Amino acid sequence: RVTGRRIKQQKMEATTLRKRPLSVKTAAGREGRTAAEAELGEPVSPSARLVEDFYIIVLMGASTPLNLPALRAGIEAQLARYPHFRSIQVTDRDGELRWLPTTVNVDNHLIRPTLDPAAVAANPDKAVEDYVASLSTLPMDRSQPLWEFHLFDFPTSEATSTAAIRVHHSLGDGMSLLTLLMACTRSAADPTRLPAMPPLPTRTGAIYQRPRPSAGVLAFLAWVWSFVVLAWHTVVDVVGFFATILFLKDPHTLFKRVNHAETQRKRIVHRRLSLDDVKFVKNAMKCVRASFCFIFLEMLFAIL
Repeated sequence: RVTGRRIKQQKMEATTLRKRPLSVKTAAGREGRTAAEAELGEPVSPSARLVEDFYIIVLMGASTPLNLPALRAGIEAQLARYPHFRSIQVTDRDGELRWLPTTVNVDNHLIRPTLDPAAVAANPDKAVEDYVASLSTLPMDRSQPLWEFHLFDFPTSEATSTAAIRVHHSLGDGMSLLTLLMACTRSAADPTRLPAMPPLPTRTGAIYQRPRPSAGVLAFLAWVWSFVVLAWHTVVDVVGFFATILFLKDPHTLFKRVNHAETQRKRIVHRRLSLDDVKFVKNAMKCVRASFCFIFLEMLFAIL
């Protein structure tokens, strides 16, 4: 009898628990939602909300004059079909940012800036650089998807025509956006094919070369020891990182800003880098990919 009463009591408690409202907000659990709220897309991720005022600016040059119809057709066929590139950020009734799908008018995203003709004739490189530097301080129109193409149809010292692409950081990081832009391009030899990319290099080092069983016990122990060394260096780097944040200070270098006033304006400056120099830094730093070298060189050449 006691056992039967306990089972019956447990069943009643389980039924009571299932009838309690869930503490997690779900689409099905919200009552009284309007039709507009029901059509809202997924919530904006926490990492995307952290970069609310950050933009990614990419400067691309072409060896041919600007072909606006081809550019518009390519954007409509590739870039504008991705969900976040055809959505805007709105706030729902609960104060949560969400992606709302909308109709994309590509012409609103293709901007032909009006520059001073005298400045362009005197120094076209500086005219483009000054305009691109101002993009980081100008807000974006949030009534449409957060990406823009600023087009310059005049020759510079490096290109016949230039495009400055400004994308809100919530749409992706630098590497993912560069990969997306590469996927939107086509081979010059065959317009139906994607551009050929070089194969990934083979990783070298003791940690990537697992010894064969016939190599012996010492070779296996050396391979295991390489993981221990890697773990030790990782712990040291993490501890040094947090120690630098809390109480240590970075040493002074030529690239470190002396005046740390918050009102000091930052400026984007464009400089040409030789691919041979990038490969030299990659080999000196023993990087697997050249992208890490680009990040390192960006930090070195940043004008703070």
